[in-house]
Amino acid sequence: MNDAAPGATAADYKRVLQEVCDNRPSGTRGRLAIALGTNRSFVSQLVNPVYAMPIPAQHLETIFEVCHFSPAEREAFLAAYDRAHPGRRDAGEPSAAMRVISLTVPDLGNARRNQAVDAMMAETARQLVRLVAALKD
Repeated sequence: MNDAAPGATAADYKRVLQEVCDNRPSGTRGRLAIALGTNRSFVSQLVNPVYAMPIPAQHLETIFEVCHFSPAEREAFLAAYDRAHPGRRDAGEPSAAMRVISLTVPDLGNARRNQAVDAMMAETARQLVRLVAALKD
């Protein structure tokens, strides 16, 4: 079943998201990956109009917050999203509230190594949250 309006596709709203991300400071996509509890490759698929994968409705508010959408950008994105997926936002589950914690770690003097440490810390945090959430009170 195709829930899209004629001619409306995920690429339409992904172009808006891509433009917003391209006009934000370096690191926005990484912060978005952390906020969504995913990895950067997932965010790359969310932002790239070439990938037909739709953006899950429960991620929209997080995307708007992390990427600092202006009211006009948000309106353009939601109009295209609703054309591509009528009613999907109404059926989406609310996303879990997120919070940011800060850690101080040494600078390894190499961007690739620093990025690897950042990714490992984010993945460790995701795994710890899953583990603690699975514990019975």
